Amino acid sequence: MDKLVIEGGEPLSGAVRISGAKNACLPILAASLLTDKRCMISNVPDLKDVSTMVDILTSLGRDVARDGDTLEISGGSVKSVTASYELVSTMRASIAVLGPLVARYGEARVSFPGGCVIGPRPIDLHLKGLRALGAEIRIEEGYIIAAAGRLKGSRIYLGGHFGSSVLATANILMAAVLAEGETIIEDAACEPEIADLADFLRAMGADIEGRGTPTIRVRGVRELKGASHAVVPDRIEAGTYMIGAVLTDGRLFLENARAEHNLALIDKLRECGGAVEERAGGLDVYRRADRIRATDITTLTYPGFPTDLQAQMMSLLTLCEGISVVTEKIYPERFIHVSELNRMGSDIILEGSTAIIKGGGRLSGAPVMASDLRASAALVLAGLVADGRTEISRVYHLDRGYEHIEDKLSAVGAKVCRVRE
Repeated sequence: MDKLVIEGGEPLSGAVRISGAKNACLPILAASLLTDKRCMISNVPDLKDVSTMVDILTSLGRDVARDGDTLEISGGSVKSVTASYELVSTMRASIAVLGPLVARYGEARVSFPGGCVIGPRPIDLHLKGLRALGAEIRIEEGYIIAAAGRLKGSRIYLGGHFGSSVLATANILMAAVLAEGETIIEDAACEPEIADLADFLRAMGADIEGRGTPTIRVRGVRELKGASHAVVPDRIEAGTYMIGAVLTDGRLFLENARAEHNLALIDKLRECGGAVEERAGGLDVYRRADRIRATDITTLTYPGFPTDLQAQMMSLLTLCEGISVVTEKIYPERFIHVSELNRMGSDIILEGSTAIIKGGGRLSGAPVMASDLRASAALVLAGLVADGRTEISRVYHLDRGYEHIEDKLSAVGAKVCRVRE
């Protein structure tokens, strides 16, 4: 098992190329199951989760070839409609194959998904939407088994207890494109990753209106063709490096980053004393104030502050002068990183779904353990400014969502290396 070793105190300076978005790429790869024609997907990040999705497609009978950042996915019918526990249990986004399989082949057998331990993430909205489209669903031996003739269009409300669901919206959208008649998805997720999926589906011949809004209208078609598509840049990776530039009092140019995808983060960074400027081809990020200041954050569905940047932002707030309050509205239990940040010298108190941060102190290097993908990134950021040496164990979480993070950080001045434990 690998760990990262970081010697803190070096500002990040230079350019970082932002990779394709993991959370857009995974459902797009699943959507290739909707056609028997070849698909070409470019700007694909080199991530463990992408490899897992490729393994799932291969297990279903697709041939997938990689050339640089481009995946070529073969056409033809699948050989199996079963996504096994061994693969699906490692990644929550694996559930995205459920909608395409039942829509294209009339049946699917998909294991319950796994992924990061960040609190309950039920799949009830996925099943509710598919049932509304006419699928019969039962649960047997840990598998979701869905069956249908041709799905029928329906009006579906996808609002959940903590707002709209990105993966459920993706699953129902993919199922609806081959359904008979019209489907209207209400309280659909508005994230850029959903808009990117819709753009790929439209390139395949789907009839979709309203992508990027709470109401998506889909008119089903009989079949889809193959298509080529470039995955949108990863706003969470971009946001992580944006925080890193301000945190370390450095300056980064983030190639391919899009300001419109991270407006809530940019607003908060400016409140803290950071600067984010749009340039041709990306974003220029640095600290404009001598001292960074506290601010309050509430995570919300897009375009609100992303839950996937909450942990990383908390690393910054530990250094901001004053008291900051972080309220987690999406995954109220997503605070496993707090105990590790406190080991490094932060002063954070938890009260239910709220974290109270007394900032302005210094962090010191320590051995810490990553608990999930974004918590891992938070610990890396903390290590970059901590006094001394930080060793982060279980960094396989990072490999699920950050492409070659130690290489990218080393290239802009960080003292970081990966070693075998």
